[in-house]
Amino acid sequence: MYAHDKRRGWEESTPPAEIVDAAATLLRMLADPTRMQILWLLSLRDYDVASLTEELGGARPAVSQHLAKLKLAGLVHSRKSGQHSLYSVRGVHIRQLLAEVFSTADHHINNLPDHQAQSGTEQT
Repeated sequence: MYAHDKRRGWEESTPPAEIVDAAATLLRMLADPTRMQILWLLSLRDYDVASLTEELGGARPAVSQHLAKLKLAGLVHSRKSGQHSLYSVRGVHIRQLLAEVFSTADHHINNLPDHQAQSGTEQT
């Protein structure tokens, strides 16, 4: 939980509708495996479309379309570097969210036990 969440009282009630709507939009963007992979890679370093396509092993037009959707959703941004546009993920929260989702999937697929809270502290 982030410090500002307590300040806003979200731990005790439902967040405001506009926050829930924004979160639902974010999760829809993450519902595509290619977009998840793109966001994960962009959280590691900046990529241009050609390098990202090569890393993913996909088709360049498809990667470009995914980047456009992610940019429109405000999850990535681009900057010019010579003749290329370099893309990067916006903020640290996306990587943290993806790491948690991937960890949850790993536990589910491999039937790993959930971590239990011990001595008032949570273990991950």
